[in-house]
Amino acid sequence: MSELALPPARRAAGTVRLPGSKSISNRVLLLAALADGETEIHGLLDADDTRVMLQALATLGVRIDNGRVRGVGGRFPVAEADLFLGNAGTAFRPLTAALALSGGRYRLSGVPRMHERPIGDLVDALVGIGARIDYLANAGFPPLAIHPANIRPHEPVRVQGDVSSQFLTSLLLALPLLDVPTRIVVDGELISKPYVEITLNVMRRFGVEVARTGWHTFDVPSARYQSPGAIFVEGDASAASYFLAAGAIGGGPVRVEGVGRDSIQGDVRFADVLTQMGARVTLGDRWMEVSADGRLAAFDLDLNHIPDAAMTAAVLALFADGTSRIRNIASWRVKETDRIAAMATELRKLGAEVEERSDSITITPRAPLPNVLIDTYDDHRMAMSFALVALAGVPVRINDPGCVAKTYPQFFDAFTSVLA
Repeated sequence: MSELALPPARRAAGTVRLPGSKSISNRVLLLAALADGETEIHGLLDADDTRVMLQALATLGVRIDNGRVRGVGGRFPVAEADLFLGNAGTAFRPLTAALALSGGRYRLSGVPRMHERPIGDLVDALVGIGARIDYLANAGFPPLAIHPANIRPHEPVRVQGDVSSQFLTSLLLALPLLDVPTRIVVDGELISKPYVEITLNVMRRFGVEVARTGWHTFDVPSARYQSPGAIFVEGDASAASYFLAAGAIGGGPVRVEGVGRDSIQGDVRFADVLTQMGARVTLGDRWMEVSADGRLAAFDLDLNHIPDAAMTAAVLALFADGTSRIRNIASWRVKETDRIAAMATELRKLGAEVEERSDSITITPRAPLPNVLIDTYDDHRMAMSFALVALAGVPVRINDPGCVAKTYPQFFDAFTSVLA
């Protein structure tokens, strides 16, 4: 396992061009593959999570060349395949639903951590309308075997909403493939609603309009996806959070390009966290800029709507004037690692006082200890978030920095470019 030493820094200023959004990229790839016509994708993320989606689609018979995807017009041409999907939830969950409705035989697997991430609520929803899916190891978790089935959505499709919004997203993306309209009913409180908004927006771009009643009922038409011809993937708002936080800590200005006020991604609302902490935030159509003077204010926030950017807020709390609390983040427990436990462990290494609960974390900062080795748990967001510690003026070491390849292979080059 490699290690990266980040030198101490006190200032941050500069401009960073963001990579494409992972959340948008994998949704666009799947719908471009299922659509009628050819789609030219601009700004597609080039990282591990999109590469496993691209490889899976190619294995399923989709022709992809230099960002051009030739849609199959419905079901995949290859009716039997063994797909390895790494730790990419944005590939594994939607492909599970699409393949369950495709009439073929498929086996889906991933890395060991993917096999610990729950998928039972999605499988239950699909089995409820006739899908045939077997667990190949532990019930409720991948790997999965999918078999041909007679899908019969005579009743509303019911799915739990309080574990992962990806289960609802997967159903939304797949159900237009059926020859009858369907209704999805969400049981429980739907978490991470902005990610479902991304799904509905991308579906709309491919010609399918879903009617929703609040966040409880979604009416999905029977429709063929139609290529928009060309589509632009905006910059990754989750990745933007690290640089914007650096601008708040290190004075700035730090500008990110590729995402701005018109973004369809919920994580642009990380700007609200920075504003509440006392930073100055300016938004353009496709850019955001942050600067600040002096110490930042502590916060007590429900960040259920931006769980990925909330990771950045947790490390940003080290630079706050007092105790900060992040609430309603139970979904952290079932991400690439148990992020609440991992975050608490690493913050304590740095000298912070941390209270960890089932769905929240409370952080009281102390002067960060120098030269601490941060473990990253094969979690890209742990590595990227803790890079901010260098702005406390102390050297910090990051274990297994290569884990950022999941969504942002060039992250550390970009991050150090704004440090001074």
